[in-house]
Amino acid sequence: MTLRRDDALKAAIPHVADEDIVVAVYQSCFDWLVLNPRDLNYVGVGAMGQASSHALGLALANPERRVFVFDGDGSLLMNLGSLVTIANAGVTNLYHFLFANRVYEVNGAHPIPGADRVDFAAMARAAGYVGARSFDDPDALREGLPELLKAPGPQMAVLEIVPGEAYPRDYAHVHSAAARQRFRAALNRR
Repeated sequence: MTLRRDDALKAAIPHVADEDIVVAVYQSCFDWLVLNPRDLNYVGVGAMGQASSHALGLALANPERRVFVFDGDGSLLMNLGSLVTIANAGVTNLYHFLFANRVYEVNGAHPIPGADRVDFAAMARAAGYVGARSFDDPDALREGLPELLKAPGPQMAVLEIVPGEAYPRDYAHVHSAAARQRFRAALNRR
């Protein structure tokens, strides 16, 4: 079967609680904002490679909240050292979802280096993540998510995806001061 990005995001929606933080980047961010608009969506478009680092900072500062990072494979390749840093930090509340389409999608769909051979789940395990699984099937993802999210983090789910429905790329929103202020205000409400 084939796992579409929007189907993977839709599968995650029931598992994201109101108090959870979601750090999403690039096309996953644009799709997530349409599918699940909420104040605790941290928008990090424009910081390629930094999603995992931003998520780690939020997880360390908010140990009582789960932090989901919806990362891209090209983005993670720009900051592979973050895997070791995350594992070494010992955060138990970080869940790293890697949307692996093997291209830099928003930058023209150019292939990532090693597209046909890189194993992101193996990298996460070698870095010290508590667990890492790959999914390429929507049914397997829906069945596997509850178990993955019950386990302490850091956990990685590598989602081998194809694009799915095209959602608008609202750059004005994700770069706006209002989006950051809304997130900040929601983060400070406890």
